[in-house]
This record gives sequence, C-alpha cells and structure tokens, in this order.
Amino acid sequence: MKYHLAEIFESLQGEGRNTGRPCVFIRFAGCNLACDWCDTDHSPRFSLSLDELMKEISAFRPRSVILTGGEPTIVKDMPKLVAALKASGWWIAVETNGTSSRDDAPWLDFVDYVACSPKLEFPDKLRLASADEVRVVASSEGAAEFCRSLRGRIAATDYYVSPCERDGKMDFATAKAVLSKLDGWSLSVQLHKVLGFR
Repeated sequence: MKYHLAEIFESLQGEGRNTGRPCVFIRFAGCNLACDWCDTDHSPRFSLSLDELMKEISAFRPRSVILTGGEPTIVKDMPKLVAALKASGWWIAVETNGTSSRDDAPWLDFVDYVACSPKLEFPDKLRLASADEVRVVASSEGAAEFCRSLRGRIAATDYYVSPCERDGKMDFATAKAVLSKLDGWSLSVQLHKVLGFR
C-alpha cells in the first residue's frame, strides 16, 4: 500500500487554537469536494509506503503532525498510519472538511485533535458530528447563516471564521461582516500567509 501525497513539510500551524505550534504537515493528495476558491494544490506528486513515510517524517524536529489535504478521511489505510504515529509518540491533528462521519473514519477517535472545516458551498455534505474546533471560510456574507446552523450540527469547543483568499488577497472585510452577525465565534487568520511562510 502506498500513500499518495502532495507534500510533506515542517512549519508552524497557522490557524485555529493551535496557531504557532511547530508541526510536520503531511498533505495527502485528492479531495472529494471542489471549492472554487480553494488555495491548496492537492494533486498527487509522489507516493510512499508506511515505512517510507514514517522514515521521512522522523527527520523533522517537531513531534506534532498534521494530517491534511486534500481530504485525509478518504485516504485508504489511514488507521495503519495513525497507529504507527501513536506508537512512535507523535501528537496527531487532522484537518478535515467533515464529509466523513466517525463511522466512516473510526480512526478519528484515536487522534489528539480534529479541526473541521465545513464548506458553505456544500452544506449537505457535512457528516461529522463532533470535532475540537470548527473553521468556516467566509467566502460570502451568507456564511453567517451557515455558521449559525452548524452550532446544532457539529459539537466543538471552538468555532472560527476565516477570511477567504482570492487571487492572493485575504478578504478580511467579509470575515468581519460575518463575525458581526454571530455569537461565540472568533476570527482565525491564516497566520502563515500573513507572515509569508508555508
């Protein structure tokens, strides 16, 4: 079994509650959604076996890993990777669009942190019922109503609105407008982009 990957790199988490945490990012290829504003290249660039992947990330200093994409919950053999990471003492976070439930991806119960980013453009695709944090990209002011609906659909400790990036520019005005209509939500800026690192 090979894991199809877009990239592996070390950086700081730039979003949500863990902003500033040094992490190794494993970006898996492929996504089951197609958001027109998506800023992530998740096309496959290389493939590694489980042993090769574990060896690759062992060269990095942080012992925190973020499984991202694309969409990691649709990756086959993810339970084996999570088990190997746990056995090696890694802190594991997952970034998901929430289109897989915990029944679909039961290995989510064994990671340390789940960040869910439901998409305004695909409201009927959300199946995940709980996460540590929820992040919604404010791609339009209609995100406010979507965010309000999420409080009853997905349980989380923290709820964030993120500005949408279009043509290299962050739309903070729309994010602020959305937040002005919500209670209990905070702004999450993609700090890595503001500061100019990956």
